[in-house]
Amino acid sequence: MAQNEQKQPNDGGKAVNAYAKYTGMAFQMIAIIGIFAFAGYKIDKANQHHTMWVTAALSLGGVFISLFIVIRSVKN
Repeated sequence: MAQNEQKQPNDGGKAVNAYAKYTGMAFQMIAIIGIFAFAGYKIDKANQHHTMWVTAALSLGGVFISLFIVIRSVKN
């Protein structure tokens, strides 16, 4: 009975590679947005702004940059 069974190719390695790739991209997005938001926060605090416009602008810029990087990575 064991002789009649056909072996399936092992796709477990590809699944792990894809999981690691997309998990890495998520952490990269978090890091980029976090760095930009922190920089904006520091700029706002140094200039004593009452409204955190620089933080908001840099956070949004970080989102766009991280999305650009993710789209470019997925495309390849």
